[in-house]
This record gives sequence, C-alpha cells and structure tokens, in this order.
Amino acid sequence: MLDVKEVKGTQTGSGLIFGHPSFADHEQVVFCYDKNTGLKAIIAIHDTTLGPALGGTRMWNYQSEAEALNDVLRLSRGMTYKAAISGLGLGGGKAVIFGDSKTQKTPELFRRYGEFIETLSGKYITAEDVGTSTSDMVFIHERTKHVTGLPENLGGGGDPSPVTAFGVYMGMKASAKQQFGSEQLNGKRVMVQGVGHVGQNLVRLLTEEGAIVTVSDINQENLNAVAKQYGASIVAPDKVYEQAVDIYAPCALGATLNTENIGRLKCAVVAGAANNQLADENEHGRMLLEKGILYAPDFLINAGGLINVYSELKGYNREQAMEHTRKIYDTTLEIFAKAEAESLTTIQAAKAIVEERLASARQVKA
Repeated sequence: MLDVKEVKGTQTGSGLIFGHPSFADHEQVVFCYDKNTGLKAIIAIHDTTLGPALGGTRMWNYQSEAEALNDVLRLSRGMTYKAAISGLGLGGGKAVIFGDSKTQKTPELFRRYGEFIETLSGKYITAEDVGTSTSDMVFIHERTKHVTGLPENLGGGGDPSPVTAFGVYMGMKASAKQQFGSEQLNGKRVMVQGVGHVGQNLVRLLTEEGAIVTVSDINQENLNAVAKQYGASIVAPDKVYEQAVDIYAPCALGATLNTENIGRLKCAVVAGAANNQLADENEHGRMLLEKGILYAPDFLINAGGLINVYSELKGYNREQAMEHTRKIYDTTLEIFAKAEAESLTTIQAAKAIVEERLASARQVKA
C-alpha cells in the first residue's frame, strides 16, 4: 500500500507548506514515501492552466527536507514559465527524490515512484533531470504512461540534453546580437560553469563556432575530459566569477547570481542552462541591469529539453523539436526589446509575457 500525503492550496498562510515563500499559487504538493524501497520524494504541481504539468525528476542528496522543498517549489514554478514562454500546451511541475544518484538508485525505487505518478492520473508527467537518466525513465514507464524522455525504441526522443544545449546556444547568439551587435560567437570568450550533459553539449557548439571557452566543474574527472576533448581552459570553481569574459554561462545548479557573485562578475552577458539562476529575481535582475550585464532569462533559453520531451506526447519528431527550439532566438530578442521599451529588467519582461498568456487562458476557461 502506497503512503501518499497530499497538500493543496492556492494562497500562503502559516506553516511549513502554506507559509513557504515559494508556495504561492501552487496547486498541489505531494509527499511520497515507501519504506521497502527507501523512496522519499516530493512532487510539486505549480499550474495546469495551459495543460498537464510536465517537469523532470531530480535525484539529489539534499541536506534537509526544507532544502528539498524549497528546490522543488522553485523548480516547478520555473517549469510553468518555461512552458508558457515557449508556447507549449503544458503546465509546470517538478519532482525531487532524496538520495545519492551514484549509490542509491535501484530499479525498484523508480518503479515504485512510477506508481506514485500514476495516482495523479496524468496531472503530472515526469522526465529526466539532474541525477536521473533515460534508463531510469524506463523503469518508471513500467508503472505509468505519464513519463517522457524515453529511449527511441520506446517512442521517445532519448537524451534531451543536446536539444537543451541548442536552445541555450540560440539564446546566447541572440544575446550577443543585442549586446555586441552581431550574433557571431567566433572569438568570444565564454565561461561555462558546469559541464554535465547540457554543459558539455554547449561547449561543443561553442567551440565548433570558434568561441574561446573556459570551463569549470566540481567533477574533476569529467572536467578534465571535456577540456581535453574541446581544447578548453580550466578554472577552479571559486574563480569562476572573476573571469574576464564576454559571456558567463551558468550550467550547474541555481542561485549562482546573488549579491556577492554579481559584484564579482566581469562579463557583458549572462546566458546559461541552469534553472533559477537569480537568487532573488527582482533584486538581482536589477543589479545585473545596473551593472550593464544583459541577462537572458533562464526559463526561456533552457526550454529546449522541455520542447523535446513535449514532442513525445504527440509522436516524437526530432526535426520539429529542433525547429521549435530554434525559435528561442527570436523570442529572446523580443523580450530584450520589451524590457528596453518598458524600462523593465529582462526577467520582468519575460514574466510579464507569461502572466499575460496565463491570464488569457484562464479567461477562456472561465
């Protein structure tokens, strides 16, 4: 018998969930626990106005339940923005599993997790994320059809990382055009922080165009391999922000753009794949603007992976997914123009477009 604990609400109040600063407007939060497999997970569904909530499942060795809750709430809200800004018929959701992805994964754990997802009757659709892979999605698929990011032999698109990286690349080229007058990245100095699947694919695209790439990662073995393969320079993680580069691309975990780090930046553009890059969207979006640094909203330019798995819901077509992802370039320029015309930060401009689309959809439903 599965033990599912559920919390629903649309407004903040008191207590761990309702009083949480990131809980506002979430439709549902589900806590999942199974003693036999050791599964502990949280599924957060932020908004289903535009469609079912689709978002990956992250497996991370969280230091506390509060840390995990904060992460999943911020990530699920970001998925709502990502789907809406990309014109997808999806809502926003996300999930996290407590545990070390290198030592605590088992097929039984993911099968049991799939059973939890099935109880939500399609309101939440999962996919891979940090710490999970296409092979993990196969085990989930044994228990529910509400999963994407499947291998090609099961009708999926395989690893979405290359498409995510391509979207970031498109957003970066649009940012270069806005800030430097040309979309060409040849000769541009780019600092890529985090060279996991997405970061590595981004490094490949950048070096193919002739950018001068510097990389950093806490995984030294992977870092050395990527640097050797693409001829990139390496810097220590604590030296990332002082690098004199044209573009800083955060591609690891979020909140790297905070008061301290923004003060250390020596770049003209921030455009990367990480989610929730701004520790505080209003304060730090304004700080970047005042410092003359152009910020490409993360939930827009890293939407390629979501676009890719969304394609699976209607019959996967890689060419169509790539073409939709290519449009990130034009949308990024539109947001920059809106921000400039209305004296907004770029994150404010992007969020305004999202809210307009959600409001319109709610009126139609009403």
